[in-house]
Amino acid sequence: MNKEEIIQLLGTAGAEQQLLFEQARNIRNEHFPQGVCIRGVVEVSNLCICNCDYCPMRRDNLKMNEVFALDESEILGAVEQIRTCGIHTVFLQGGETPAGTRMLGGAIRKIRSMFGDEVNIILNLGVKSANEYAYLYEQGATGYILKFETSDRINHERLRHESLDKRLEAIRHLLDIGYEVGTGMIIGLPGQTLDSIADDILLARSLNVQMCSVSPFLPAPHTPLGSCPHGSINLSLNAISIMRILSPDWLIPSVSALEKIRAGGQVAGLNAGANVITVNYTPKRESGKYHIYGENRFVVTLGHALQTIAGAGLRASDVSVNPASAPGAIPKETDHEIVSS
Repeated sequence: MNKEEIIQLLGTAGAEQQLLFEQARNIRNEHFPQGVCIRGVVEVSNLCICNCDYCPMRRDNLKMNEVFALDESEILGAVEQIRTCGIHTVFLQGGETPAGTRMLGGAIRKIRSMFGDEVNIILNLGVKSANEYAYLYEQGATGYILKFETSDRINHERLRHESLDKRLEAIRHLLDIGYEVGTGMIIGLPGQTLDSIADDILLARSLNVQMCSVSPFLPAPHTPLGSCPHGSINLSLNAISIMRILSPDWLIPSVSALEKIRAGGQVAGLNAGANVITVNYTPKRESGKYHIYGENRFVVTLGHALQTIAGAGLRASDVSVNPASAPGAIPKETDHEIVSS
């Protein structure tokens, strides 16, 4: 598939779009017959040194945000809930900050011990030095997610206030060390075109990563882009399908931003070819402070994730207990929550 074909498919709708989704699902089912991977995420801190125009946790907002940073015991307590739920992928996410690398290294070793080494530990902590990445890998981290957000160099520097090359260099460091690496893009950023989205997909593929996400842009209050419209669900779903067709072995999440924009958005993501859902295990007293999409966001519980997977006619590949018996998991007909701070 060349760039012109990608651009054409990005704009599909109606019956042609359904055929695109069907092709992507068939490829996904062939390469992942075991079902949908569930990750358990713990957001370890909302501190960040970056100043991205779309993010309410940006550096300039520090004075108006109630900041938090979990200590090792709080992280391990949240991870114990993930283990109890039978989930074997632990995802530690936080803002980009030089602090905490050593503490997280110690926590990673203890997490591996908790699971008897039968665990994947994925980090999403922004750009760090190659030595820091190597240290965290040596402690037992297996994956790292570092999204480039947009491959348009001019738009990237305008919105993120740093060069695209800085992110790409970090991704190459991670791959060289041995991590399974994920990256990703935002659909609907101001100044974005179908041409640049096609470039995003091709760049991600050229990096030889193992995971990639597509998130529709969500405007957040108290940011320079707060008055902009949200990204297109249909365009995001088309991008998911194209990525699945181009890279059949990728782990591709159906992200909570899809659900935030439209009820059933995560089912639609799975129906477009995604195969990962992330469940939130951040302590409730802190999760409302993690303003990833603003003060109100969609928080995915295990019950919602299982209902979403079933709604797409799929099954979870790695949840081994009844969610009703797990701490913090209360599956109901509608069991998501909107967290307000």
